[in-house]
Amino acid sequence: MGQASSQAASAGHSAAKPIGMLVAAVGVVYGDIGTSPLYTLKEVFSGGYGVPVNHDGVLGILALIFWSLIWVVSIKYMMFVLRADNQGEGGIMALTALARRAASGYPRLRGLLVVCGLIGAALFYGDSMITPAISVLSAIEGLGLAFDGIDHWVVPLSLVVLVALFLIQSHGTARIGILFGPIMVTWFVVLGALGVYGIMQHPEVLQALNPVWGVRFFTQHPGMGVAILGAVVLALTGAEALYADMGHFGRKPIARAWFILVLPALVLNYFGQGALLLGDPEAARNPFYLLAPSWALIPLVGLSTLATVIASQAVISGAFSLTRQAIQLGYIPRMHIRHTSSAEQGQIYIGAVNWALMVGVILLVLGFESSGALASAYGVAVTGTMLMTTILVSAVMLLLWKWPPVLAVPVLIGFLLVDGLYFAANVPKIVQGGAFPVIAGIALFVLMTTWKRGKQLLVERMDEGGLPLPIFISSIRVQPPHRVQGTAVFLTARPDAVPHALLHNLLHNQVLHEQVVLLTVVYEDIPRVPPSRRFEVDSYGEGFFRVILHFGFVDEPDVPQALKLCHLDDLDFSPMRTTYFLSRETVIASKLEGMARWREGLFAFMLKNANGNLRFFNLPLNRVIELGTQVEM
Repeated sequence: MGQASSQAASAGHSAAKPIGMLVAAVGVVYGDIGTSPLYTLKEVFSGGYGVPVNHDGVLGILALIFWSLIWVVSIKYMMFVLRADNQGEGGIMALTALARRAASGYPRLRGLLVVCGLIGAALFYGDSMITPAISVLSAIEGLGLAFDGIDHWVVPLSLVVLVALFLIQSHGTARIGILFGPIMVTWFVVLGALGVYGIMQHPEVLQALNPVWGVRFFTQHPGMGVAILGAVVLALTGAEALYADMGHFGRKPIARAWFILVLPALVLNYFGQGALLLGDPEAARNPFYLLAPSWALIPLVGLSTLATVIASQAVISGAFSLTRQAIQLGYIPRMHIRHTSSAEQGQIYIGAVNWALMVGVILLVLGFESSGALASAYGVAVTGTMLMTTILVSAVMLLLWKWPPVLAVPVLIGFLLVDGLYFAANVPKIVQGGAFPVIAGIALFVLMTTWKRGKQLLVERMDEGGLPLPIFISSIRVQPPHRVQGTAVFLTARPDAVPHALLHNLLHNQVLHEQVVLLTVVYEDIPRVPPSRRFEVDSYGEGFFRVILHFGFVDEPDVPQALKLCHLDDLDFSPMRTTYFLSRETVIASKLEGMARWREGLFAFMLKNANGNLRFFNLPLNRVIELGTQVEM
């Protein structure tokens, strides 16, 4: 799971009590990995891998799951990745910005790291569609064990739950968010209790804590050993959320929740399911639900459904947060972002992302029809994102933190080796149904790189006919036009050149305002820019000023509010005296050197449908004038 938005329970972690933060972290961070017991062992033993449901097979798989949780989550993420915070923020895009800064002196490496970050972000969107589908399907499938002949209702019921989940997104989750923590704490307590119940029947299952059983499984099944990692990795889905949600909770509450509650509950439940399989190999068809007493089956299905909805909510909110960060960093076209909470900045809603995810989830449920079939598509996106995270963290550790290579390199090689094995084990899934997240990831990667490159080319083309600002101001001194009262703000990407909107206004209206501000918005590779560093102001004389506003990639780019900080006697940004001039570029694909024609056409389409500066910068509707221009790419 990637950049999950905090819920209402997570607001203000600095002021919240430790126990409250721990409960909130459980509710938001661990929903995805916490619902993995629903389908992990079921897929391992019933997914066509040929794993024998016997003493050695069960202990070998449990050892692999246990030590994967220890190495990947407890050591890699808790001890290393969570330390790579970008001013407290985590997630693949925040890490990309951090790695980009670390490799600032190495242009080629910097470009490679950015590509890795974009690949990880693109794969996350595929994960954002698969997680709700497989989680809710696996929960609803429990009804088939309680009621005969209800199997054909699993897909319709799952679709009803999922569609309802997407429909409520626009209303925000603040009201139900306060319930997420207690429900998930209950879920993990139930997981642990079920595990203890199973272990008591066959205590010998605890032998799997010895890693020798995992090694023995590989030696006895050399061909199957790597392949089975494609199913074992299902136990790790959601590990990225530990890092993604760090900005909402901080490292300590996330780590405490993991070691105090989540890890023990998961291990107990997996071992309890394993104990059940030792006594009844036929239970492999659904070991999670069959572990529960018959009287607890219906309540467990209800609790599982709630848990999977919470897990899905977190990953959907994560897609919103990731999209906002990518927009601010310039990799995705601007979209309309709506805040659904007046108290919590992280609670946002992006309609285009919400409906795209809903369509993808519906297609996945209709196409695969069961959690077992969908498991074949799962893992590629998750392991790909985990691998990209390790590569980016490696650059941060060596170049930014400057850790001694003799200490850092062996650890990083261990991380890369394990992540590489998991990714390699999932590559065959691409032809078994796993092509969906890969195709979605490739499409999104093309869109992001096309947008980034297209914006760079657009600025270059605009500069070719640009008029240097000093020359323009000199001509104003020689032939001063008529000046009118008020302040004119011209948004421009290049503060040292005259904006096209300014030239068009002067050409058609034959006037200039008393104060002319050339405004450039710059996004930094940090989450937030403090108000003291928000703006730079330079005066060129003749009423001309250059203003540069600095925002972080999670800041709200409210331009009128930011301009109020510019306390200068010569500048008046009163709402009724300030007019904003925007330039709307229309791109025409051409044979000029730049991008392929199809990418130029794609960029032109994206630019046409992107959310304009007016809404994105929160400009007043009645104080904006937009002037158009055509640009050949």
